Amino acid sequence: MEKQTIKNWAADDRPREKLMQKGSGALSNSELLAILILNGSVDKSAVDLAKELLGAVQNDLNKLGRLSVKDMVNLKLKGLGPAKAVSIAAALELGIRRKMAETKKEVILSSRDLAEYLRAQFEYKKHEIFAVVFLNRANKIRHFEVISEGGITGTVADPRIILRKALEHDAVNIVLCHNHPSGSLKPSRQDEELTQKIKEAARYFDIRVMDHLIVSDEGYFSFADDGIL
Repeated sequence: MEKQTIKNWAADDRPREKLMQKGSGALSNSELLAILILNGSVDKSAVDLAKELLGAVQNDLNKLGRLSVKDMVNLKLKGLGPAKAVSIAAALELGIRRKMAETKKEVILSSRDLAEYLRAQFEYKKHEIFAVVFLNRANKIRHFEVISEGGITGTVADPRIILRKALEHDAVNIVLCHNHPSGSLKPSRQDEELTQKIKEAARYFDIRVMDHLIVSDEGYFSFADDGIL
């Protein structure tokens, strides 16, 4: 059987040529993925393989973004090995970082300002992550750091580590934040207890816990906005 390569297609149907002639916006998701995949297998083109990969995630780019290299390889799609999976993962990560850069604000004026930035950081994660934003007196971001990463249902944050980081970065205000991979925005009792524990400890160093944000695919929840901080 003749190998079905993109080189044998009409110029208008080749993703690379199409992108050069018409721009990236003219390409379908499968055509964009095909450019990253480069080539298919003996009996299918890169576009066919891209369509198979998208089909495996119900054509949902958010689900694709959550797949690790190992996850993609484990789909066992003929023609999709580690090298191609790495290329796809790298491209997806660049997209995430671009979105983070677009949503990052120098001065935090509201919970929404920070929530948009955090959702870009967390929305593709399958496990829970606890992070802290360290701010100066003018509420400018001095530092952002992931403190701990846990399982699907929870993570643990050590107040001593958080306060040490705050002192290292001369932070006057901090915002606690974590994601809920389940999509729920309701804070757990553990979330509330941890928030109060960190708040009380920070008070001794004249550091203010401004908020604790929970982010998920459904949006965000602000402890401060809800009056429970």
